[in-house]
Amino acid sequence: MKKISFLFFLSIVLSVSLYAQQPASWTTKLVDKGNGEVELTTTFRIDPTWHIFDITIPENGPMPTTISIDKLKGATKVGNLKAVNSKLKKKYDDIFQMEYGYYENQATFVQTLKITDKAAFALEGDFRGQVCSEIDGQCIPIKIDLDFKSKDLPATVVAAKAGESDSASEGLLAEQVQADSLSSSVSSTTANVSSEELWTPVIGDLKAYGAAGDTSDMSLLWIFLGGFGGGLIALLTPCVWPMLPMTVSFFLKRNKKNKEKAIKDAITYGVGIIIIYVTLGLLITGIFGASALNDLATSAIFNLIFFALLVVFAISFFGAFEIVLPSSWTNKMDQKADSTTGIISIFFMAFTLALVSFSCTGPIIGTLLVQAAGSGSIIAPAIGMLGFAVALAIPFSLFAIFPSWLESMPKSGGWLNSVKVVLGFLELALALKFLSVADLAYKWGILDREVFLVLWIVIFVLLGVYLLGKLKLPHDSDLKYVSIPRLLMAIVSFAFAVYMVPGLWGAPLKAISAFAPPLYTQDFSLYNGVVHAKFEDYEAGMKYAQEKNKPVIIDFSGYGCVNCRKMEASVWTDPRVKQLLDEEYVLITLMVDDKTKLSEVMEVQENGKTTKLRTIGDKWSYLQRHKFATNSQPYYVLLDHAGKPIGPSYAYDEDVNKYIEFLKKGLDNFKKKKEEVK
Repeated sequence: MKKISFLFFLSIVLSVSLYAQQPASWTTKLVDKGNGEVELTTTFRIDPTWHIFDITIPENGPMPTTISIDKLKGATKVGNLKAVNSKLKKKYDDIFQMEYGYYENQATFVQTLKITDKAAFALEGDFRGQVCSEIDGQCIPIKIDLDFKSKDLPATVVAAKAGESDSASEGLLAEQVQADSLSSSVSSTTANVSSEELWTPVIGDLKAYGAAGDTSDMSLLWIFLGGFGGGLIALLTPCVWPMLPMTVSFFLKRNKKNKEKAIKDAITYGVGIIIIYVTLGLLITGIFGASALNDLATSAIFNLIFFALLVVFAISFFGAFEIVLPSSWTNKMDQKADSTTGIISIFFMAFTLALVSFSCTGPIIGTLLVQAAGSGSIIAPAIGMLGFAVALAIPFSLFAIFPSWLESMPKSGGWLNSVKVVLGFLELALALKFLSVADLAYKWGILDREVFLVLWIVIFVLLGVYLLGKLKLPHDSDLKYVSIPRLLMAIVSFAFAVYMVPGLWGAPLKAISAFAPPLYTQDFSLYNGVVHAKFEDYEAGMKYAQEKNKPVIIDFSGYGCVNCRKMEASVWTDPRVKQLLDEEYVLITLMVDDKTKLSEVMEVQENGKTTKLRTIGDKWSYLQRHKFATNSQPYYVLLDHAGKPIGPSYAYDEDVNKYIEFLKKGLDNFKKKKEEVK
């Protein structure tokens, strides 16, 4: 088979995306306006049929043009970013179902600064926007890094005289950001509740109620079972299956006179496999940490790279080329296994299995680790790898104990290549999940729910056609007849594709809710059972709740959160739950992986360290950690108007009756509090 360098192929993919021609050019400069003021001016020249969006865009609309200042010394901001000498156009968009403003041909954006110390002046940050095509709707994000020093100021600039600027506001942020600086000065406070109260930790109050629906142990069990299932799938690949009889026979021949020792060595070999893979899971967690892994799992760059990886693996599984690790690595492990004795020799043989089987197990392990990382648990990657390794190790130990079973094993042949191709189709479908996470987190809008479903329907129809032998790929042997297992799998694949068809018109499709984009991304839907959050901002939602005299339910969620989508599709679609959320509560959904930049970077003290909050997701993730001492999603908590709990918290649990009991308990406690006040 033709071999190709994976890194070379990936570099080509990334180069094409990174160096694609920009439909807009820009210049950024500092302009002296007199009286100690300068204007940070960014002027865009935009290609015909393209446009850039206005500064103010309605919620859930396209990406607005924004400026984010991370560091500012020797100056203060004067007002907010504004557009000047630019003709604003407006239109109603059927996709976003809103009217928004945009600029064509040319647009100039200005941020005014007052210079207080010319010699100390320093400005760091970035300018962000998005240009979109009027023809095909394609959108390209723009990020302009800002880095200005004193030498970049116009020579004519004279610092403002003392008293003309508020020295207390020197710099973008105070050294210690208190709770009130995390919320807007206009809408963050209610009539009787301060911002500090809304952000005050309530960990003790929550513990007093107890934690309903805390399923962290169950989540870890599912991660283990998922890893175990991945290990069973890996066993059926051409890289692992043929090694079963070869490896077990080696141990039996190695100790012909002592069958008991041969069995002991084979079991040790299985334990070695478990130790190697669990160690890999622990190393990944140790290097990155659970929180960093969770952030990484929702990073656009990471998800795009993993999307590209899975596509490359899928194409490899289809037979276009073969991905292998350097043969020198495997040879070195073989030499070590031969030159050493005892347990060390057996461990080197286990390493050899891991290296030889990489091309088949790599995408399975990678997917497993990404899913485990998103759980927020520090031991999740190790638990997932434990399940994978146990499934991989059990057959070696069993066949060593019962060597006669080897004779009844199906021999390697064309069926193994068919398994590899089937895995290729599944990897291709799974790759779209990672593309969807990046698309949602950065609000690109390129992979809405119906687009995702159409692609999955096509993939599983083609899989069914392949299983029936009507589609032949490289390295496939001639199919004289369709076996019963292939026929049954083809029926399942076709049935799954048909099952997804109603989703194009808005059906919830609970079976795939963990993978498909949320229902609110559907452009056309006949289904009206979806629950929509009233607010996606904590302070604004709390103010509204007091005005309407209703309790609040905070939904800490994430675009890349699999269990969040399951809860929305399996629990929130229940009419009883929907009625309670829509009529009795004010639902506030906070996306902890929302990559929209904050207008100003915020600094908070956490665990004795200064943490910078740059995005909306950072802000809500900090709120969850600071106020409720948890960092996993989904996480639901019921609050009164002062931000105090009125019931236990609730985690992932698809039991509808438990969720209804959770909501009703909070409602009863809220009413009791109101009566006590009276």
